Amino acid sequence: MTDCVLTEDRDAVRIVTLNRPDKRNAIDLELRVVLAEALEAAMADPAVRVVVLTGGGGTFCSGGDISTMRRQPPAETVPRAQAAQRVIRAIWRGPKPVIAAVEGYAFGAGTALAIACDRVVAASDATFSTTFTGVGLAGDMGIFASLPARVGPAVARQLMLLPRRVPGVEARELGLVDRLVEPGRALTDALDDAATIAAGPPLALAEIKSMFAAWPAEPWQVLDREVEAQARLFDTEDFAEGVAAFHERRRPVFRGL
Repeated sequence: MTDCVLTEDRDAVRIVTLNRPDKRNAIDLELRVVLAEALEAAMADPAVRVVVLTGGGGTFCSGGDISTMRRQPPAETVPRAQAAQRVIRAIWRGPKPVIAAVEGYAFGAGTALAIACDRVVAASDATFSTTFTGVGLAGDMGIFASLPARVGPAVARQLMLLPRRVPGVEARELGLVDRLVEPGRALTDALDDAATIAAGPPLALAEIKSMFAAWPAEPWQVLDREVEAQARLFDTEDFAEGVAAFHERRRPVFRGL
C-alpha cells in the first residue's frame, strides 16, 4: 500500500486517512484504488469493528484531482469511474460501520465520500459543496443515493443544480452532518463515537447496514428482510449474551458469534 492512504488501528477501530495534503487530499486514480483496498481490508479483518475515515493535513477531501482529468472516450472513463464506485461499494456493502471525520473542505467527491459513510462528524468550520457542475460533470461516488437520503430529494436537487459552499452549522441543520464539534476535534470525537459503536453487537450492526443499503424498497420487501435478519440474529451467541446480561443487570460483551 502506498502512502497516499494511511491506516492505523486503535483497539477495534481502524483509522483510514487520505494522505495527499499537498493536494488537499484530492482523489486521483491511485488514491481511489488504494482507498478501496484499505476499506475492503478493514471490512474483512475480524479484529476491526468500526472504520473511521478522515483526511490528513487539516482537510477531508477537496474532490477529484482535476489536474489528472482530461477529455477521453467512454472506454477510458468507465474504468476510472468504476474505481471510484468501488470505494463506495466497500463502504455500503461492508459489514462494519464507517464514520467520516471531517475537517476543512469536503468538496465534490469529498462531499460524496463523507455522506456515503454511516455517520458524519464534522468540525463547525468545515465546508461542504457538491461542485461537480463546475467542471461539467453531474456527480458520482453514490451522491445521487446518499444526498437525497440525507437531505431529501428537493434539497438535494437544489444543492446539485446550484452548487454553493455549505458551512458546517448549516450542513448539520440540513442533515449532511450528524455531529458538529469544535474545530480540530473531528477525529477525536469520531473515535469516541466509534468506540461506543464498537462495543455493540457486530452481527446486528452488519444487519442494520445491510437493511439500510437496501433502502428505498417496497415496504413489504423491507418486512420480509426484517424477518430474515431477526431470524439470523436470534440464533447467535451475541443475542444470548444480550439476554443474559439483561437478566444479570450488567453490560453485555459482544463477540460477533
